[in-house]
Formats: sequence, structure tokens, C-alpha cells
Amino acid sequence: MKDLEDLYNLYCLPEVDEFNIMGIPESIEVTRKQIKQYLESKNTSPRPSFIWAIRLLNCNEIIGEAGFFPSNDKFKLGEIFYKLNPKYWGNGYATEIAQSLVNFGFNEFKLHKVEAGVATPNHASIKVLEKIGMTREGLRLKILPIRGKWVDNYHYAIVEDDPREY
Repeated sequence: MKDLEDLYNLYCLPEVDEFNIMGIPESIEVTRKQIKQYLESKNTSPRPSFIWAIRLLNCNEIIGEAGFFPSNDKFKLGEIFYKLNPKYWGNGYATEIAQSLVNFGFNEFKLHKVEAGVATPNHASIKVLEKIGMTREGLRLKILPIRGKWVDNYHYAIVEDDPREY
């Protein structure tokens, strides 16, 4: 909860919200409830989600958020997501975060496949996913509810034996 205000401020940035299905929170209380759910899920077994605040090493400032959702079943899948403050875009942080999330899935959970979904107009995130070796597996038409419109989504994935140098 100590990160509540920083995360609320991140969620309220229009650039961060552009491809976000959650929308800008109506109040800090909405963000408090969301964080509370994440914290409570830490005590669930198997754990359904892992959410991290992303901080700069040199000053500990929160610059984003990342998450991992393991399937916790025989399919051995996991899904990743990340959000960054726009003033830190273009510095390679999203690539570094996405690589770390993929490694987390393969190394900690011994998964077979790590996946990510991305709104089709989100060219920056598409570039990140392809840069880390994910393959576009498909297109889901009008699946993302974003600000009252249905938006298409690309499905990306990487499997445990795909080549990666990170």
C-alpha cells in the first residue's frame, strides 16, 4: 500500500490508459481496492498473480508496473503485462521488463509457454514483444473493451525451447 499514490498517478496518465482495458480509475479508492486484491492473492495457493512496481535502481522512483499470471494447470502457460510512465518510454525499460517476465515464467514456474496480448494499434508494445522473441500467433477480433469501443488484439507467445539470448 505504500506505493498506492504512485500507482494511482501512473494509472491516471492518459498515455498509459490508451490501450488499457481497466480505464482511468475514478478515485484513489478504486486503486486501493485493486492493490488490496493483489496483496490478498499473495496468500492464495496456487497464487493467481504476481504484480510488481517497477523502480529505477538509482533513485527507487516508481516508473511503472508489471505482472505475471501463471495458469497453474497442466498447460504450463503464463501471461505477462507491463505499463510504463511515458517519460521513461524509449529507454529500453519495457524490453528489459518483458525479458525479465519471460525468464520468471520459464525459470521459476518451469512453464512451457509465456504469452502476451496487445491491442493491434499499440505499435510500441508490439515492437517490444517481437524484440524479445515472441511470435504473433493470432488475432482476436474486437475483444478488448477500451473506452467504450471494441478493439482487436494480437496474441503473442514464446515457448521454452524458442531461441532467446537473455
